[in-house]
Amino acid sequence: MGLTKTEVFSENQNTIAELAKALSHPARIAILEMIATRGTCICNDLVEEIPLSQATISQHLKEMKRVGILIGKIEPPRVCYCVNPVVLQKMKVVFENLFMSFKNGCC
Repeated sequence: MGLTKTEVFSENQNTIAELAKALSHPARIAILEMIATRGTCICNDLVEEIPLSQATISQHLKEMKRVGILIGKIEPPRVCYCVNPVVLQKMKVVFENLFMSFKNGCC
């Protein structure tokens, strides 16, 4: 998170922020949807479906892999990506807890 003084926030708050940041681009959502539909995906498959360059898609994959949302199986010369079920469950729990903490109404 850079110079944002993350140490003053709880581990849960930092976790939610990291996961949200990893999902913060529509291309990443499209990639996740595509991988979820197919079960696994190779970067070149994504390039054929998503109107972005291979380098751009690789950067999005790298960010999602960095936080653990995706895992990759290296089968030279390809890397096959799939959704990490452990992190997916963690995401579901932390976001559900966050949303459940909201009170109805505003003021």
